Order: sequence, then structure tokens, then C-alpha cells
Amino acid sequence: MNDQTLLALASKMSALVEKFERQCEQSGTELRRLSQQVPAVVRQAADDQWRGVPEAVLADVRRGIEGPLADHERRLREAGEQVHQASVALSAQLRRAEALHRHLVWKVAGITLGSLVLMLGGGSWLSRHYYDEIRKNQVSATLLKAYNEADVTLCDGRLCVKTDKSAKPHGDYLPVKPR
Repeated sequence: MNDQTLLALASKMSALVEKFERQCEQSGTELRRLSQQVPAVVRQAADDQWRGVPEAVLADVRRGIEGPLADHERRLREAGEQVHQASVALSAQLRRAEALHRHLVWKVAGITLGSLVLMLGGGSWLSRHYYDEIRKNQVSATLLKAYNEADVTLCDGRLCVKTDKSAKPHGDYLPVKPR
């Protein structure tokens, strides 16, 4: 997934949470308002009818109240089920987002570690390469310094040296006389 998809998912999740909170607030407000009104209305109606109404009228009132209350209870159960389903869906979506985040963290850590290993390996190889080059140049520099101190010249296109006859020979070689 790319950043835009993650941002879109986060935006959708935020909108869903806001909608859920609004619905919960509206349902809670509606329930509080209704629960405060129902006892007072029922009490008032019962008091008015109780004062001289025969038993039959009292039974009719009870039947009249039971229908709306049952309907109200049914609607409350349905609203509760909808809230529960929405919370389960949101919980599942949050778990998926957490898993995605965890995978993303591991990928970033792996890439970072791989890059670090690559940089250390490259640095080690370059250090070894340039160390060898410096050693070669040191040998060449030592040799050039010895050539510079020797009395060497060209004789008909060949190298000629003035030897130090007082020095002790080194195998087939004789030391060169310094300038």
C-alpha cells in the first residue's frame, strides 16, 4: 500500500468514528429525552384516568401503552444491535490498520538494516582497495627515492650507474654510489 491509500484509509476510519460518535450522541440524547418523558406522561395519564374511570377504561389504557412501549423497546434493541455491529466493524478495521502498521515498521527496519550493511560492506571494500593502492605507491615511492639518490645516467640508451667500489657486494648486485 502506498501513503495515499493509507491516508485514504485513515480518513475513512476517522469519518466512520465521527459518524459513530454522532449516532451514539443522538441515540443517547433521544433515549434520555424519551426516558424522562415516558414516566411523567404515564403518571399523568394514570392519575387523570384513575379518578373515576371504570376498570375497563383502565385496561384499555394499559393495552394502549404496551404497544408503543414494545415498539420503543424493539427500536432500542435494533439501535443497540446497529451500534454493536458498527463497533465490531470499527474494531476489525483498527486491527487491520495495526497489522499494516506493524508490517510497515518491519519493512522500514529491514530496509534500514540492509542499507547499513551495504554501506559498511562498501566502506570496508573501499578501505581495503585504497589500502592496497597506498601500499603499492609506498613501494614505488621508496624505489623512486633510491633512484633519485643514486648516480644513474643513460649511456647509448642503456642505464649506467656509478658503483660504490668500497661497499660490500649483495650477491650479483653492487651498491650504487650516491651523488
